[in-house]
Amino acid sequence: MTRHSEESTSAVRLRPAAALGLLLSLTLVSCAEGTEAATDSTADPAGGDDPLRIAVATNEPWGAYHVEHVAEEVAQRGGEIQLIVPDLSEVDEEASVESVPLDEANPDDYDLLVVNGAEEWPLEVAEEFQELPIVASSTAYLRPEEAEHAERLRPRLAGITASSPAERETFAVYFGVPEEDIDVVGVPELDDTPDWSPEPETVLILTSVTHPDETGGAAPGTELLLEAAHALDEEGYDILVGLHPREDESLWNDFDIAQEGSVEASVRASRAVGIPGTVFPRIAAVGTPLVAVMDSELEVPEYLLSTAETAETVDEVLAAVDGAQPLSQEALDYVVGPLGAAAEQLVDAWEHAAAVDPGELDHD
Repeated sequence: MTRHSEESTSAVRLRPAAALGLLLSLTLVSCAEGTEAATDSTADPAGGDDPLRIAVATNEPWGAYHVEHVAEEVAQRGGEIQLIVPDLSEVDEEASVESVPLDEANPDDYDLLVVNGAEEWPLEVAEEFQELPIVASSTAYLRPEEAEHAERLRPRLAGITASSPAERETFAVYFGVPEEDIDVVGVPELDDTPDWSPEPETVLILTSVTHPDETGGAAPGTELLLEAAHALDEEGYDILVGLHPREDESLWNDFDIAQEGSVEASVRASRAVGIPGTVFPRIAAVGTPLVAVMDSELEVPEYLLSTAETAETVDEVLAAVDGAQPLSQEALDYVVGPLGAAAEQLVDAWEHAAAVDPGELDHD
């Protein structure tokens, strides 16, 4: 079986910030303004022709899948996006976003550094790219507590984005900034939200990461999720498994793997059961009812849990699968954010941030 990868394609190239010659507002444009600006997706924010060149550093050092769904938009504008990694040892060869080792990356080749968090690796890259403005874009769930290195990155933030109002609340605490400094742009992966067309008695199992490695940590709960998957199978449900990009596929050899990816596979599932994570709001947007398998050591933001029925035992999973319902529109607006043109709005925000002088910023 081919391991499911959430990496996306196309690269992007943007202009040097120094060449922009335009100092924009200290905060990002509103989502409405971003949508208007997106009418000409090839336009340079300063009116020039130079495409934007973006470096990305993620909390998971080799986590190219965090930017896959925006890469095509960057490429369509003639830009380039590259993931800065410690080395090539953990690079996914099938990833569409190019990875560049830090010791081979020239800061002069980029106009902007995008980070998805304030852990050790983004900080290390930021310290090597001292002259670049930084945008913090929330692309994975984080806990609502200030990150260890947030204070060091905060003065250099030329922009901050989150996908939804719920994610904005958490990201504001994580970076120690006011919520009003954060633009809500939506989820690029959901720009073409598929229609829910469930197959009767089909359950999608959503895995997390069983073992920590150099790429990132693990999430508790896999043992219970495995037991629940087997119990659902014995109850007569058709089991389909959506793998986290870093999950050990061999653990799930007894079941069919969703080669198309978790969000796409949720279209044909009558229910989805998994360890709660960033994918939960995305699947809720499709319309698939969710069940969150909980572990006493699992720490996730409350808004993720609000997308699902929760269960701590196999029996509770079976009962929750029977009773789970799709989210209301009000709940979707809060946890998922606006649908449509999210990739455009996110790249708009990056382009405008590349023109901001970090020395003029104040997020305190």
